[in-house]
Amino acid sequence: MKVDEQIPRNALVWIMLGMAALLAPHLGRLPIWVLVVYIACALWRLQIFRGAWHFPRRLVKLGLIAMAGTGIWLSYGSLLGLEPTVALLLTAYAMKLLELARRQDAYVLLFLGYFICITEFLFTQDLLVVLYSLATVWLVTAALVALHQGVQEHFRFGPLRQSGVMLAQAFPLMLVLFFLFPRIGPLWTVPVKTHAARTGVSDNMSPGSISSLSKSDEVAFRVSFEGEIPPRANLYWRGLVMSRLQQGTWSAFNYYDVPAAERRAAEVATEGEPLRYSVLMMPTQQNWLYSLRYAESSQAGIMQAPDFRLFRPVEIEEQYRYQVRSWPQAALEPVLSDWRRLAELRLPDSENPRTRALALQLREEAGSDAGLVEAVLARFREESFVYTLQPPLLGENATDQFLFETRRGFCEHYASAFVTLMRAGGVPARVVAGYQGGEVNPVNRTVIVHQFDAHAWAEVWLEGEGWRRVDPTAAVSPSRIEQGLEQALAGEGSFLADSPLSPLRYRRVDWINSLRLRYDALTYRWQSWVVGFNSENQLQLLQRYLGELTAQKFVLILLGSGLLVLLPLAAWLLRQRGGATLDGLSREYLAFCAQLARRGVERAPGEGPRDFARRVAAALPAHAEVVAEVTGLYENAQYAASRDSRRDAAQRIRRSRRRLR
Repeated sequence: MKVDEQIPRNALVWIMLGMAALLAPHLGRLPIWVLVVYIACALWRLQIFRGAWHFPRRLVKLGLIAMAGTGIWLSYGSLLGLEPTVALLLTAYAMKLLELARRQDAYVLLFLGYFICITEFLFTQDLLVVLYSLATVWLVTAALVALHQGVQEHFRFGPLRQSGVMLAQAFPLMLVLFFLFPRIGPLWTVPVKTHAARTGVSDNMSPGSISSLSKSDEVAFRVSFEGEIPPRANLYWRGLVMSRLQQGTWSAFNYYDVPAAERRAAEVATEGEPLRYSVLMMPTQQNWLYSLRYAESSQAGIMQAPDFRLFRPVEIEEQYRYQVRSWPQAALEPVLSDWRRLAELRLPDSENPRTRALALQLREEAGSDAGLVEAVLARFREESFVYTLQPPLLGENATDQFLFETRRGFCEHYASAFVTLMRAGGVPARVVAGYQGGEVNPVNRTVIVHQFDAHAWAEVWLEGEGWRRVDPTAAVSPSRIEQGLEQALAGEGSFLADSPLSPLRYRRVDWINSLRLRYDALTYRWQSWVVGFNSENQLQLLQRYLGELTAQKFVLILLGSGLLVLLPLAAWLLRQRGGATLDGLSREYLAFCAQLARRGVERAPGEGPRDFARRVAAALPAHAEVVAEVTGLYENAQYAASRDSRRDAAQRIRRSRRRLR
């Protein structure tokens, strides 16, 4: 193999560092054996470099490919979907090390590395992930630079500096393309997340389904209000309305489960000024949206279901921002249709007989629908019910067990039992799942709603009033509604027990909490202004500063801005190219000659280093030793074959120059 086709040692080290950086952010979602494959391939390639092992033969490589494919299939159950595809790509990328024989192989590996870098954005576009990805691009570019620097005996950081300069030069052009290049849907909006876990409230609810969410500190969405923020106790974010109970699990009606005449929401009379707010929602792979009671949105693509919740026809695969108006006091459906009444009263036959009997007894004592509501709430409030994140498991007739035996549960237990009692007592009722409360960030006045704010409550229909929100959890644990989950579970100590490093567990430490809130405010700006910068925002920005846009005007602005950025950079590069470039050794020797010139001995044009040294020794005998040492170092290094020897000589000359001072 020719010398100019070989991969230098320094470049090989940078390539492996870049590969490790590309693999690191995916480790949490990859099988552990993928990391083992990378380490094994890296060690194998190092042994090849040392000459101890050989490159694998074709049959060995085919066997490794088959094993990798089988491992992906066994780990994910399929080769299709986002996670298995990315895992397969990363495994193949690691095994590409075993084919890294020539420089052209390294080019393929590094260019593929740029593509792998953006695969992390398929899962998240968080600010820290973006900063990490920039650092990864810097490393991969450093490996590309090192590939062109020839043979070096030791690992050097020079390629990192040069790649940093190159990226800094590209930054202005990146800004021009970001603001002016036509916005198209990014790769990560393609709905291929078949194996991704659905985050947030599910489309069904059974005991334990919401309490599992309360162990997560991830952000569900952020809300920015126009004007004052409502009290925490009023922040009920409706997501899904569940009217069907089957085998102990509540679920919402599908579109075709509802008769055609019932598929449109009834007209609602609204009075007064609404609450206006915008919601920045994280990807959920679901299609429902979250809002306060009775919400409307004029935003394209947002629809209203017959149960007055908001939804989109497509799943939310990326962060989504929408504008909402809400009238919390509006009367919802004061007249109930026959179909809706039957649907909201239906219970499975022969389940929970003790609960049914209790409901009939309480109804007879109460004498009215509203009286039954108050009687059940009083029972929750006055008897020994406990609000806990660690309730006991329930078997058949779960509501009977909960009401008469365990009496320990989370919000879904209380909401489910309450609605069951209401229906058994002849009152139309349903379960609503969503979030309650939220943390107000004083830095930017946004409400941060976390996954642990997930909540379930009930809605009951009362004659002349329509649907009324009733939260039975508030009767058992008022602190959950007024102060949040952390305060409600303070005695139990189960808040984020599985996340000991979560900064939310240290909100009482002022400096940690301040940093967390400032970072969250920065994240909100990043997601609103950068990640959420779509074609609509781009058009509004350009029209604001440039007036009405035509296709011709837009193309001229794009090309003109690009030239405006590139011409100064091109001029600077040409200017740098015009003069001779000196290496470190020559620069140090010339600086040494300049020092002597300031002492009265100037080097003549064309005078050799040795002749100049004799003349300096005669004129400045006190410095004769230093001059002889520097001259010897310079002459020996000029004829050395190793670039490292020249660099070492330059450093020693710099130290010797200090003695002249």
